[in-house]
Amino acid sequence: MSTATTPSPMSEKPVSSFLTENPITSLLSSLSQSFNERRATLGLKNPGVVENVSREVQKDVFLNNYMFTGMRADFSKSFSVDPIFQTSHAFTMGAQGVPPYTFAAIFGNNKTFLQANLDNEGQLAGRFNYRWSPELTSKFNVQLAPLSQPSQSVFTMDTDYSGPDYSLGIKAFNPSLLEGTLTGIFIGSHLQSVTPNLSLGIESVWQRSTASLGPESALSYVARYATKDWIASAQLQAGGALQATYWRRIAERVEAGVDCQLSLAGGMARDGGGGMMGGSMKKEGVTTLGAKYDFRMSTFRAQVDTQGKLACMLEKRVAPAVTLTFVGDVDHFKNQAKLGISVSIESATEAIQEMQEKAALSGTGPTPPSVPF
Repeated sequence: MSTATTPSPMSEKPVSSFLTENPITSLLSSLSQSFNERRATLGLKNPGVVENVSREVQKDVFLNNYMFTGMRADFSKSFSVDPIFQTSHAFTMGAQGVPPYTFAAIFGNNKTFLQANLDNEGQLAGRFNYRWSPELTSKFNVQLAPLSQPSQSVFTMDTDYSGPDYSLGIKAFNPSLLEGTLTGIFIGSHLQSVTPNLSLGIESVWQRSTASLGPESALSYVARYATKDWIASAQLQAGGALQATYWRRIAERVEAGVDCQLSLAGGMARDGGGGMMGGSMKKEGVTTLGAKYDFRMSTFRAQVDTQGKLACMLEKRVAPAVTLTFVGDVDHFKNQAKLGISVSIESATEAIQEMQEKAALSGTGPTPPSVPF
């Protein structure tokens, strides 16, 4: 007569408990917890992404993203506030490289952003952004050129992760495996807050245009120091290019910025015998100074650089739904001048207009969604 044997309690101990309760794991966990506690006492905050290190100067004060020539008219209509749904028609005349007509549609909510543009030449462009979590966002851009110009088609992927005191980013431009190997441009970046004011970062680039050519890589370093009233940044790129910016809030509605770019090429090279052979060092640099004035119903921007270029822009809201923009650009060294004028008219459905009127009377309005732009 056989008797059943009871298994020993020691044999029932799972293997996972040894992996999580051994002395080495406990030590590492204790060190990690202590490091995170000391890190939290520093009061560090998220520094943003690397591409926005000099955002206050390049995108807020300077006119680089607002310049245009000729005449332009934009007509947009909103159909919904939450989610956002809007269409627009853009007409241009006298501008080089810009199609005469473009139709655009926008949709956005707290997690998704969609935008599509179609011009009269058949070029289609689309954007799709998706927020996986409050920290993780992915972006996709597609530009399909007409069949007569297939080389101008572009596809990009971008993923950003925002930690409590750091940011990580990965980008890919025209990635492909059709040639039997990986081609395209790939960019990885990391920006870390070191102190409540100072942030340091690095950006790496790997590219391979075709399978017949070897890959190339480069490293860039960035630094940003931000206070309440002024922000300074510096970027050291591969090849010796240095860019430094300085932004300052002069008054409540007045901002100013300076951008200095210095590029070095050439230098010393070694001869066949190992000795140093003299080489010419070519230095190229340009400095740009700009200012921005915000008035009650208008915004004025102006900038001047050491290459003899002077540009200014006046954006004025003449009515609640009508905005006029005047742009001028003068190149004194080349004796050239460019002018641009545009009108933007915004409209909405009757339901949205009634909602806006009630909000104006009560002082409170609907809260738009936080779109992942």
